[in-house]
Amino acid sequence: MQELFRVGTRASKLALQQTRWVISQLENLNPDLQFETVEIKTTGDKILDVPLAKIGGKGLFIKELEEALLNGQVDFVVHSMKDVPVELHPELEIAAITVREDPRDVLISRNNLILKHLPKDAVIGTSSLRRQTQLLRYSPTFQIVQLRGNLETRLRRVEGNGLDAVVLAAAGIHRMGWENKIVEYLPMDICMPAIGQGALGIEVHRGRPEIAQLVCALDHMETRAAVLAERALLKKLEGGCQVPIAAFGEVTADKLSLQALVGSLQGERIIRDSIEGSIDQPEELGLLLAQKLIDQGADEILREIFALNQAV
Repeated sequence: MQELFRVGTRASKLALQQTRWVISQLENLNPDLQFETVEIKTTGDKILDVPLAKIGGKGLFIKELEEALLNGQVDFVVHSMKDVPVELHPELEIAAITVREDPRDVLISRNNLILKHLPKDAVIGTSSLRRQTQLLRYSPTFQIVQLRGNLETRLRRVEGNGLDAVVLAAAGIHRMGWENKIVEYLPMDICMPAIGQGALGIEVHRGRPEIAQLVCALDHMETRAAVLAERALLKKLEGGCQVPIAAFGEVTADKLSLQALVGSLQGERIIRDSIEGSIDQPEELGLLLAQKLIDQGADEILREIFALNQAV
């Protein structure tokens, strides 16, 4: 096996931190091998003044990375699983899903106010329709502002008095070592996370089995089962960044529990349900829960949102 491996990554500080962590784990397991990062700027990183729902969603953060993988510029790439569309290029696969960081969302606010102590008309920044739906369900008087950019940019909006608060993924804050900025971890009943949130995925070319064999040492069985269930649910619901869908899978012993919700944009209607089953059939579990949500009217909500998106 070759001694030097090129690892594709987005160029943000968080993406680089995540990739360095993956490389450090592989170096510990393979001290005779060398790895170098290849920074690639994606379309999603370049277009920061338009909400994701209006410009194509998740695929914008991996398109250029996958192109580099397909043309041999890199040997494998590291993604945040919440950025990975449910449909991959047929020549590529996720060979490893790493152990999950804290999957919850967190609140970072001016004056260190927790959610229930924010002003009634608090201005809260988020790039996520999923978060918008759940925050407005919690308090319809909140003012939700679309917020794009890297973690540093979003945090500056609070520190510079532009916003009362932002809601971000705990995983990214933890990986950057900024836990001291967190005011509150939002419970699942207030803000359920995005599909795959907190997990990293390592994507490889199907024609390079030796690379898959190398990185699969970082595959975490429980996290993979949970994320596969979440992604199967998302695929069944035909969702992405354009629709407010949340899900969280968790493994206890040999059981996988999965909860999910679909909500209207202003939070006036939310359909939530859960299911439990075998860890050996995560995707079937995701499909079953998706159907339960559909049977309760989730498809009606989604059709309305898709229609709105197409009209914009």
